[in-house]
Amino acid sequence: MSEQRNHGDLLLEAGLALASERSLPAILQRIVELATQLTGARYGAIGVLGQDGGISQFVSTGITPEQHAAIGHLPVGKGILGALIEDARPLRLRDLRSDPRSAGFPPNHPPMRSFLGAPVMARGRVFGNIYLTEKQGADEFDAEDERALVVLAAQAGVAVENAHLYQELEVRVRRLDALHDISAAIVHGDDPDEVVGLVARHARALLRADLASMAVPSHDHRQLTVLTADGGEAETILGEVFPMEGSVSGDAITSGRLVALQDAAVDERVAQPIVRSGAFGPALFVPLSARGEPFGTLLLARRRGREPFEEGEARLAELFAGQAAGVLEQARLQRQVHRLETLEERERIARELHDGTVQALFTVGLGLQGTASLVAEPEAARRIQGAVEELDRVIRDLRNYIFGLEPGVLAQRPLDQALEELVEEFQDRSGVVAIAEIDPGAAAALTQDAAEVVQLVREALSNVSRHADAATCRVSLHRDPDADVVRLEVDDDGRGFDPAAAKAGGRGLGNLRARTARLGGRTEIQSLPGEGTTVRIAIPVQGWAQG
Repeated sequence: MSEQRNHGDLLLEAGLALASERSLPAILQRIVELATQLTGARYGAIGVLGQDGGISQFVSTGITPEQHAAIGHLPVGKGILGALIEDARPLRLRDLRSDPRSAGFPPNHPPMRSFLGAPVMARGRVFGNIYLTEKQGADEFDAEDERALVVLAAQAGVAVENAHLYQELEVRVRRLDALHDISAAIVHGDDPDEVVGLVARHARALLRADLASMAVPSHDHRQLTVLTADGGEAETILGEVFPMEGSVSGDAITSGRLVALQDAAVDERVAQPIVRSGAFGPALFVPLSARGEPFGTLLLARRRGREPFEEGEARLAELFAGQAAGVLEQARLQRQVHRLETLEERERIARELHDGTVQALFTVGLGLQGTASLVAEPEAARRIQGAVEELDRVIRDLRNYIFGLEPGVLAQRPLDQALEELVEEFQDRSGVVAIAEIDPGAAAALTQDAAEVVQLVREALSNVSRHADAATCRVSLHRDPDADVVRLEVDDDGRGFDPAAAKAGGRGLGNLRARTARLGGRTEIQSLPGEGTTVRIAIPVQGWAQG
């Protein structure tokens, strides 16, 4: 009776102790310690079952750290442990070594004879099993020990379920917070590169990954580019271009389904950058879709040796990726609407300038020219003629502005000619020796975005004029068929600056990045104080025609 009362008291204390815990690792350790205390076992463990039915986690007590190190790898669910997994009922043995199902012990394992085990049920399924060995003060565990362990296992199942629910609630809150941060960044008009970086950063935190990155395909879906990366090895893979075919990301995009790897380092699809690195093991490749069409992949990876992603984590990754993709697609649509509104406003301003201001100035100029012919005083006539010439210059500048504002004008003038004239006009106005190296084929590939390209060059040249104090400047436009992009470069030999210090406050640089982002491209600013500045812009285009 005293032993039954002792069991009852301990079970009551166990229930209260387990009910107070919310952390699953803490609950597992507490279950094992309570089980050994309740039954008088010297050694105890709980084996958590993984997706494959084997043991994925093994929490124990009674084994010293030195013994752990000497034993080596954790059990995977063979022998007696496997028997309890296959038949989820309590199991009590006087000497587990004599049982025909026993697989023996690895070297350096302490001797164990008496055995008692019971399943832990959570959410209607077997979450894991409690294993107890070496009954202290007796040759074997008795029926009372078994009944007490079954009760404890039931309490443990409730505690595990509560811990799972608490974890899910925490994850849901973190996911909503992440989506709120991403949405807020979009509403605030943050740089698109920073927004996708925010997606990767939150995804890595949510899934406890060591690396998160996003890859997007080229227009012809032949290549993928790592658009953003966060975590270990991020700097080495950011911006890397690799073939769509023969990559895990390519397979995820093609199939529209998540691809999970237990060990990415040994995957045969070596085109994937993280596969080639050999540093990462467990990995998830989640397709990002908009209106049912994949437009990229979200990669989440853990370093080799870490635990694989569980089924619930894979579902979480898919859920977050789907919600993030919806937010990014909404942002893209907003940018398109804003771009159309901007183009319409530009056309309206261009028409008003051309039909109103330019014509009025032209009329004033004609009137002044007529007046000059009536003035007898040479100095007065010279000044009037100077005013007429100044009006001509103002009209010419206004027409140049209209040319930059109104896409319709570009339709009547090739982009390469427009850029050459823009550079020539910049040289005349600023005194900076300016060279234009424009590939007509590259310019033709950008016809649809000619207005934005002109404004990009105008913005970059304006920065040179205002800040560089340069003697020479070069504008280059050429194509890169290997990457399916047109590369625009504007460099000068001016005084340079620190891009990191200017990033926050440099309005001109922000405009360049924003315009490039609207074209789906990337901007790189390279500059050092006293060594000039180079602006490199990569603008994606359709695959180049062969021949």
